[in-house]
Amino acid sequence: MRITALYTHPVKGCHRVERAAARVEPWGLAGDRRWAMVDAEGVAITQRDAAVLTQLTVTPRPGGLLLNAPGLPPLAVDEPVDGPEEHVRVFRRKPPLPARVAEKEWSSRFLGCDARLVWQADPSGRSIESHARPGEPVNLADGFPVLLANEASLSALNDWLAEAGEEPVPMTRFRPNLVVGGAEPWAEDGWLGGRLRIGAMTFRAAKECSRCLVTTIDQETGETGRQPLRVLGERRRFENGLLFAINLIPDQTGELHVGDLVEVPTG
Repeated sequence: MRITALYTHPVKGCHRVERAAARVEPWGLAGDRRWAMVDAEGVAITQRDAAVLTQLTVTPRPGGLLLNAPGLPPLAVDEPVDGPEEHVRVFRRKPPLPARVAEKEWSSRFLGCDARLVWQADPSGRSIESHARPGEPVNLADGFPVLLANEASLSALNDWLAEAGEEPVPMTRFRPNLVVGGAEPWAEDGWLGGRLRIGAMTFRAAKECSRCLVTTIDQETGETGRQPLRVLGERRRFENGLLFAINLIPDQTGELHVGDLVEVPTG
């Protein structure tokens, strides 16, 4: 097995950035989900709330980001190292975490509501809530530092969609960080609770990923449909949800590259 694609999403919910290589930090891939747009109550706005986030393209730049969206002028934003401090929430019922406010006007115009862009200055300030060691950090992802998806599982899913007379979906619907090729369909189910060796690094396969309506949103247009969530409900419904892909926790920092070998150690 090998890595076939690497992705980061600099602002939570934004259009993906395809990478040839990525640095792995304790809280996730460097540059992944350290920023978010939050509402008036300080809760992160995701594609569940605003599918227009698919139209937000982000270009990383030294010390900040360049934001682009239809109908708005590009905006260069610096990391607000001395910006106003605020406690925000990834989800309404989740614990608050420290962040710094970067800007308000552009984000509010883009989303059409009172919003502001915040930056997670100290990623160690948020801990993984389950299936992890105490204090292990995570960025502004839903729950875990790294999400891995299997190409063969997507092919199996698309076969089910074809049987149902539906169009296939691309891997980008699932917004992974790592995509692997060369495994059997659903092989990742058997990796849970163990370790993977990816390139020169090891990761714990911590938890399966339960999918939500974001998978029904076309990541290029923002249009919403029924699939693949409906077929997942028919074929991949388990006690823990409608499952596709797995969450990883890195054992150390390092660098990953497209083409790196992926192994499941035995013994």
